[in-house]
Amino acid sequence: MTSLGGTDLVDWNLAVSTATRFARQGPEVSRDEARAVVAELRAHATAAEGHVRAYTRLDSGPLDTPVLVVDRPGWIKANVAGFREVLQPLMARMRERRSASPAGGMLTAVGGKVTGVEVGMLLSFLSSRVLGQYETFAPATTGLPAGGPGARAGRLLLVAPNIVQVERELDVRPHDFRLWVCLHEETHRTQFTAVPWLRDHLESEIQAFLAEADVDPATLVERVRQAFGALTGRNGQDAARETVPEEPVVAPAEENGGLGIVDLVQTPRQREILERLTAVMSLLEGHADHVMDAVGPDVVPSVGEIREKFTRRRETGAGRLDRALRRLLGLDAKLRQYKDGERFVRTVVERTGMDGFNKVWTSPNTLPTKDEIADPERWLARVHGHRDLPGDGAA
Repeated sequence: MTSLGGTDLVDWNLAVSTATRFARQGPEVSRDEARAVVAELRAHATAAEGHVRAYTRLDSGPLDTPVLVVDRPGWIKANVAGFREVLQPLMARMRERRSASPAGGMLTAVGGKVTGVEVGMLLSFLSSRVLGQYETFAPATTGLPAGGPGARAGRLLLVAPNIVQVERELDVRPHDFRLWVCLHEETHRTQFTAVPWLRDHLESEIQAFLAEADVDPATLVERVRQAFGALTGRNGQDAARETVPEEPVVAPAEENGGLGIVDLVQTPRQREILERLTAVMSLLEGHADHVMDAVGPDVVPSVGEIREKFTRRRETGAGRLDRALRRLLGLDAKLRQYKDGERFVRTVVERTGMDGFNKVWTSPNTLPTKDEIADPERWLARVHGHRDLPGDGAA
């Protein structure tokens, strides 16, 4: 295992220890209850694979991406490893610029710890909110295996304490809710394992976005600190302790009109790339939401009640700190992605059937643009050639 520390702009070891220290305790369960939850989630993940494949008509072949049922510290460690993997090129550039500066050593000692603490505080906040996550860029670490190289690399995480906490708060049937969550996350795993080019395309876009960042290390550290301080209005330790409602999160996204992490280092070129990334994430999230609800009536008896309560919970009010962190992390945009993406998928499936919708996975050129997500008719006209398309009844 490679150390998470080192001379990076972010002290990753400190990020892990900070996030783990301030992550809130999960719901109270006995040891036997915990074992039963883990066993049921694993069983549901296996069952969800068949349900998702049958509905989506996407065949990912034999899967070598593991399903891991984790606690909050486990989710934190996995995500830090993933962040470090994706950010390696940017960090390498930052190290080069830092080595040319007389203050480079001071930045290593101070700046890395500052950003390590800030990243850790944000992860502590998120660690109690994420129900599940397909890690597309997941290096294998001790206790956290990942899939094979290339397009099949990755792992599926199910955060057991958060699933239990939300099902209790919603007062829904645990068996049904756990399968419902697994349907969503398994859809993400199927997307990346059945569409070989998707992972490489997404990675290419992210790296192109990061390559446009031309901010010196000291400035970047200061911007992160200013963003976090301005939005929370308090120090990170207080932020981590405040109680806020949980909700599922997959990845940060842009929030129009608000300051998010991605706004810290944007250029015009980055905005173009970010629009494409936003469209892809909207598609992936909307597809997963559509599948979980479409499959639900056949295998999740109480899916209607679950969706109603879950949607109401997503949209209910939040406190000042919660709103600030939503803006910083782009979580409000995430909720719009679920809605806009699901509406796009539902419209296309209704018009063309599942086989017609699956043309979206043909190549990067058939992915919807941000405008097409908002107006599915544009995508239908561009990809299918005309607007009057009868459905094939395969939805």
